[in-house]
Amino acid sequence: MAWNLLSDKNQVQEILATSKDIPQLFFKHSTRCSISTMALRRFENSGILNAKNLQCWFLDLLEYRPISSEIESLTRVVHQSPQVILVINEEIVYTESHGMIDADQIQQLLV
Repeated sequence: MAWNLLSDKNQVQEILATSKDIPQLFFKHSTRCSISTMALRRFENSGILNAKNLQCWFLDLLEYRPISSEIESLTRVVHQSPQVILVINEEIVYTESHGMIDADQIQQLLV
């Protein structure tokens, strides 16, 4: 599986609603930040993008910063970068940033 690209703030509401059927994950990434790049690589190398029971959404913060504000508004999770937010059944079940992003923990929540 590859990333789904998040490029329109109207997608956020749809993604949250879809979490009733399949878990949804937002990954906020700053392309200019080496810490964000390290977290992204570690996340991608974990193999979690191959999970059949998860949809992963990639947000390029430099291109689409207003979308992050929309996510923050709808989820009440304060913006950070890099950041992961896992939504299951329209509830935030996991959120971490920087070096605390742990794909293994996310995988355990999907079982």
